[in-house]
Amino acid sequence: MNTVLSFLNKDRESITKRDIIKFIKYKEIRAINFRYIAGDGRLKTLNFPATDLKYVDRILSCGERVDGSNLFKDIDISSSDLYVIPRYSTVFESPFSPVPSIDIMANFFNKDGSFFESAPDYILLKAQEKFKEITKYDINTFGELEYYVISSKNDFYPMNAQKGYHESYPFNKWENLRVEAMDLISKIGGKVKYAHSEVGFIRSEDKEMSQNEIEFLPDLPLYSAYQLLISKWILHSLGLKYGVIITFAPKISIGHAGSGLHIHISVLKNGKNVMIKNSGLSDEAKKLISGLINIAKSSTAFGNTLPTSYLRLVPNQEAPIRISWGYRNRSALIRVPLGWTTNKDMSSTVNKIEKSSTKHPHNQTIEFRSGDGSANIPFYIASLICGALSGFEMKNFSEFSKKYFIDKNIFHKENKDIRDKFDSLPSSCYESSLELIKSRNIYEKHSIFPPSVIDSFVKKLQSYDDKNLSERLYGKEEEIKKLIEEYLYC
Repeated sequence: MNTVLSFLNKDRESITKRDIIKFIKYKEIRAINFRYIAGDGRLKTLNFPATDLKYVDRILSCGERVDGSNLFKDIDISSSDLYVIPRYSTVFESPFSPVPSIDIMANFFNKDGSFFESAPDYILLKAQEKFKEITKYDINTFGELEYYVISSKNDFYPMNAQKGYHESYPFNKWENLRVEAMDLISKIGGKVKYAHSEVGFIRSEDKEMSQNEIEFLPDLPLYSAYQLLISKWILHSLGLKYGVIITFAPKISIGHAGSGLHIHISVLKNGKNVMIKNSGLSDEAKKLISGLINIAKSSTAFGNTLPTSYLRLVPNQEAPIRISWGYRNRSALIRVPLGWTTNKDMSSTVNKIEKSSTKHPHNQTIEFRSGDGSANIPFYIASLICGALSGFEMKNFSEFSKKYFIDKNIFHKENKDIRDKFDSLPSSCYESSLELIKSRNIYEKHSIFPPSVIDSFVKKLQSYDDKNLSERLYGKEEEIKKLIEEYLYC
């Protein structure tokens, strides 16, 4: 549990300024770090001394001003100041600071005291609140954070390529780093579900690359985005500590699995998951699926933001290629995973002496599988919520979703005719930008995404000039390696 909340014996929404000052005094905290998300989706930092409690009170109450023109491209240097105001519910002890420190996520505000419209986390917050306002349902999300550890080649306990899934130490040599990351994430308040090694394992002449994953538990979208961003920061910091490279890059070697950022979504009513009805998918779940299909192509603008993203979205590389959905089908774009809907008590079947066992309540989610480690996380999750909202506003959602159902592995050659019936995802940043232009009304509806943000994404995606990139790079291994190296740190 978050060590600050544990000390205060409070939940995150009950944290006050007085609570934080109490913790600072008792723990002799010497620094406060504001963390905030700029337009590029990266975590930025502002450090404060915490030795003067009057000054601490001031910055916790009033925040500080920053140069917005260096954080957002659509702010002119002639009028660039923004306020950053701490969100108390996000406070945690810094795991890497050389002095006792606390970190707090901060939000951007304009000179008039209103939220800055283009801030990624504010757009996500609007999407979250608009979904509830319009549908009368809550929405939860969580992510699967995949990454590679790149280290010096080690000839002991080798693994075979593409055979790393759930491998154990010492064959997966960086299990201990993964466990340390999981522990640190839990201590800052991240809701970790589990962690494991993933499929990818690559050996070159001098390097060894092993893929891992940390998966989270459902939470409100704003907090699930925060924990993904902070977890990436923690993993990068551990990489520096251990002298290895941690990369979330969508592709690091042709012919090997890239790293995705799968997002799970569920819908709730009065705190209860409503994705299942009579042992089947509910109408709410079908609306959600329909909405995600509706934005499948254009959401790549936020979830697949680099030219190398589209080297990952190819057949037989653990990534989707066609717009489809299915039950437990990992070749589909949208997967309905197992959700503990069986009535059988599996635990007492295994544990014979257990007299009674608590049945696991169903926690059905819908998994959206196209995003990758280059995703601008708050914008990406916000785009998926916009899609979900369009599904709830769709009258023919049931018929619409049926057209995209698949119960076959569409990677297999014998299923080519079936595969070809489904639309493909974009094959480049350029194609993605065109899809965003066509669908921008979905994101701008209800004033969730400002038009300027959509324009900036279109401009950025088109700046890569990667139209027909796969065809241009075919067979050119050195050029591909150079491109992958350029975007290794996303």
